[in-house]
Order: sequence, then structure tokens, then C-alpha cells
Amino acid sequence: MRDQKLTIEENIDRLHEQIESLGRRVAELEGQRAASARARSAKAPAGKPAAGEPDSLSDDVIHWASRASLFPRLATLCFLMVVALILRTITDSGIVRPLLGMGLGMGYAAALMVAGWYQYRRESSLAPVFVACGAILMSSIVVETHARFGSLPLVPAYWTLMATGAGMAFISRRFSVFLPVSVGTLGMCLAGAAIDYPNPFFPYLFMILLTANFLGYYAGTLKRCGWLRWTVLLVTLAMFLLWGMRLSAVAANRITAATTLAPGWFLPVLGTVSAAFLAIALLGIVRSRDVKVSVFDFCLPTISAVGSYLAARVVVSEADGSALALNLVAILFALIHVGAAFWLAMRKIDGVPGTNSFVVAGAALLGLALPAALGSAPAAPVLGAAALGVAVLSDRWGSGAVRVTSYLLQVYAVVSLANYFLAHGIPASPIAGTVPGAALAAAALVHYRWCRRHVPPARSPFFGTYDKQDLSGAVTLIAALTSSFFLLRVIAAWIILPAGPGGPEVFQCTQSIIINLAALGLGLYAFRARNREIRNVAILVIAVGAVKTASDLLGTKGVPLVLSVLSFGLAAAAQSITLSRWHKVPPVTRTGSDGTPG
Repeated sequence: MRDQKLTIEENIDRLHEQIESLGRRVAELEGQRAASARARSAKAPAGKPAAGEPDSLSDDVIHWASRASLFPRLATLCFLMVVALILRTITDSGIVRPLLGMGLGMGYAAALMVAGWYQYRRESSLAPVFVACGAILMSSIVVETHARFGSLPLVPAYWTLMATGAGMAFISRRFSVFLPVSVGTLGMCLAGAAIDYPNPFFPYLFMILLTANFLGYYAGTLKRCGWLRWTVLLVTLAMFLLWGMRLSAVAANRITAATTLAPGWFLPVLGTVSAAFLAIALLGIVRSRDVKVSVFDFCLPTISAVGSYLAARVVVSEADGSALALNLVAILFALIHVGAAFWLAMRKIDGVPGTNSFVVAGAALLGLALPAALGSAPAAPVLGAAALGVAVLSDRWGSGAVRVTSYLLQVYAVVSLANYFLAHGIPASPIAGTVPGAALAAAALVHYRWCRRHVPPARSPFFGTYDKQDLSGAVTLIAALTSSFFLLRVIAAWIILPAGPGGPEVFQCTQSIIINLAALGLGLYAFRARNREIRNVAILVIAVGAVKTASDLLGTKGVPLVLSVLSFGLAAAAQSITLSRWHKVPPVTRTGSDGTPG
């Protein structure tokens, strides 16, 4: 047995020497061929192709193949694969035991990676071939040995993959090349997901996926590696989705979870991965300094925060866990994101790059967790006040992006309140029906007035390029009007609906009257103040009133319908008069708090 083993090792050494010799010979032949081609082209008459030479397209292809060392690399790849197939054949045929075959294969893959290191030091064009073959071969051997032969336990398999990925990242760092870390990280990530699929032991799996994400963060420092971070992130999210769906199905069917599902590990692993993603995004933003933040670093906090919360909520709700505790933890995480934004703003870099990434993540998480913890109606005014606070911070930090986020948060608060009232009907309690609408209307109105007294930052890309007049700030006024409408709608419902059988028709027309009178009041105020923005909002409101009045014509009759149509006629007439006289008086220029034009 010992003689046989020595004979195999000697054969492997001889094959390796032959591969190197053949690679050098192919490179020499390719160089001689290129030199002879140049000599023939130099002797050919000007304007005429050399005899026997192909057309220009073929010349370009051959030149590219020669410059990229295509044929030497293909030849080397084939010979390296021949050795791997020989080792596979002697293992499958039973000449050596599977454990010994695994050792020979892993040793060969490691030797290829070491040879790739050596080739990179020599600046050889064959270095990427050795490195890629070694990493791919190592990942394949680990997966097949564990799944087919069962001779490699799970934990050593994962550690082998992690060591391979780390080694490839080290080679990339040493020689500033992107291929080793790309192949090593991608192979580690996909091989880890493939082991024991579709029933992996998820806590160990996420250990390797988390390592892959950190290696992907490092790959972001190299050119042409942005795709790798997205790929690893998508695989991680897909595995979380698979884990969460299986835990939800087990909880819904009231059956005992398999050991591989590890239900007790789901929330700790989820929290660890979320914290790691937050750190990766923060490090990426800090690393970019005053350079534009990458799309990945901008999106990662929001993707991580929202995805983690939704996954945890599904699992906790199906398992009859404490939803309130989960929402409180989510609110704490939202505040942590806002704290990270404060820390980034303290760097005193112009435009506070990356700050809005964490503001968006914190606002999104707060918008999901706060209504779930307090209820949609009580949470809406809190979100409106938070939007106002974000607007104030945007002025303090000089960030136009944060200002836009405050607009979106204010709109979200109003939409959530409107959806609650439309879905649940009129609240039975007067406090529950009036206080949220009144508080949110006040917050949105203050938000609008603040925006009109503070001009956006001058160097903001959004306001400097797309919205120089801050027209988007009008959404806060629309939010205030919407909240006021639902407030008056609730009050009208309490007065009208108990009146008698005709109450629903009267209530429907009353809503139209509220909208039309609001349009009338806005139009008159805009004409008196010479405010074009409020005039445009009044036109929008009267268009909504027209649609609502048209619906009344189809579904109501009698005095309520008469009053509805009359209110729309008054609003339209007033708007017509004010618009006809608008150009006769010069408009008043809006100014900011410092006297600059708004």
C-alpha cells in the first residue's frame, strides 16, 4: 500500500512538471506566431492585405486572444482539469479510499492556489487560471465529499470553505486583483448554501454567509467587484426567507420543528446579521469619505432593517410570541440607525454623505414598528412629528436628501391614518377619532410653514438639479389638508349618521361639500396672498372635488345632492374669477427666514 501511495504521488509530480512545460511551450509558440504575423504584415504592400491573411475582424479577434493569453490559459485549464479528473477517477474506482481521495483532492486544490500565489508574484498571465481552478475545485470537493460520501463532517466542511474564501481574499489584497476574492467568496457562499440543501443546519450556514458578506465588503474596495456584494446579499436574504418560511409552516401546523431548523436560534442569528449589516454599511460609508456613496452602501441599511423586521414578525406571530416586545426592539433599532446618522453628520463633511442612508432605514423601520406597537391612528401623529424633526435636522446638517426623506415620512404618516379610517370605519371614541387627525394636521402644517421659511441646501443634488423651487415641499400642505379632511369627516359622521335612514347619502354629499369649500377657501387665500403654490394646490383640490361631486350625481339625490353641486359651482366660479384677475397684480416673492428668495 505504501509503494502504491508513493507511485501516485510521483505520478502527480510528473504530471505537474509536464503541465508547466507544456504551458511554457504554448506561450513560446504563441509569441513566435505573433512575431511572424507582424513581419508578414510589415512586408505586405500598403493598402493591400498580406497573402493568405484573414479579414480585419479576424485580425482583431486574434490580436485580442493573443493579448489576453487566451490559448495558453485554455491549455493550462485543460491540463489542470485532467489531473483533477484522474484523482476523481481513481477515487470512484476504489483504488484509494474516499477519505484518502478527499485528502488528495484537497491537497491538489491547495497546491493550485499556492501555485497561483507564486504565479501572481511572477506576474504570469496564467495566475488567474491556477487560482480559479483551485478555489472552484476546493468548493466542489467539500460539497461532494460531505453530501455523497459523508466522510467530511459539517463543521470542518464549513471551516474549509471559510478558510478558502479568506485565503483568496488575502491573495487579492496582496496583489490588488479582483478575481481571487470574487471566485473564493462566491464559491464559499454558493457551496455553503448547497451543503445539505434543502435541509441545512441554518445557524452554521449563516456563519459562513456572514463571513461571505464581510469578504464582499472587502471586495468593494476593488474595481469591478460591486456585483459580488449584491450576489452574496441576495443569497443571504434567500436563505433567511427559506428559514423563516419553514419555521412559520411548522408553527402554523403545530408540529415539532426539525433539529436543522433550530427555532431558538432564529432571532439571535437575525439580530447578529442585522447588526453586522449595519456595521458593514457604516464602514463602507466611512471608507468612501467625501466620495459619492455607492448604491449598495446606501441601500443596505434599509434592506437589512425592513427585511429583518418582516421576517421576525412573521415567525413571532406564527409562533404566538410577544409582538409588542418585537416592535419595541424594532423601535430601538430604528433609534440606533438615527444615532448612526448623527455620528456620520458629526464628521463635518460637506453634504454629510451617507447620513440619509441611515435616516431612511430608521424612518422605514419606525414606520413599520410604531403602528404595530401603538396602532395606526395613535402612531400617525408621532410619525408626523418625527418627519418635522427630520426636516429640522436636514437644515442643521445641510442635507437636501434628508429633507426629501422628511417629506416622504410625512406623506407616509397621512397615508397610514387615511388607510386606518377607510379600513376600520368611524371610531367609536371621540378622542380616537379626532385627536390623531388634528395632531397630524397640525404637525404637517407646521412642517409646511417651516419648509417655506427655510430654503433647501444650495449644493443639494436633488434641489439643485430637479427641484430648484422646492415644489416637492407642497406635499406637506397636501398632507395637512388630507388630515383635516378626515378629522372633519369623522365629526360629520357622528352628527349625520345617527340622524335617520337618509344619513348615509347626506354623509356622502357632506364629504364633497367639505372638499369643495376647502378648494374655495384655498383659492381665495392664494389670491389675497398672491401665492402661486397654494393656488396650484387649490386647483388640485377642486379637481378632487369634481370627481367626488360626479360620484354624488350617480349615487345620491335630493337636497344633499343640490348642496354638493352648489358647493362645487361656487368653488369653480371663485377659482375662475381669481385666475382671470391673477395676472393683473404682480405676485409676491416668497422669502426665507434670512431674507433670501424662496
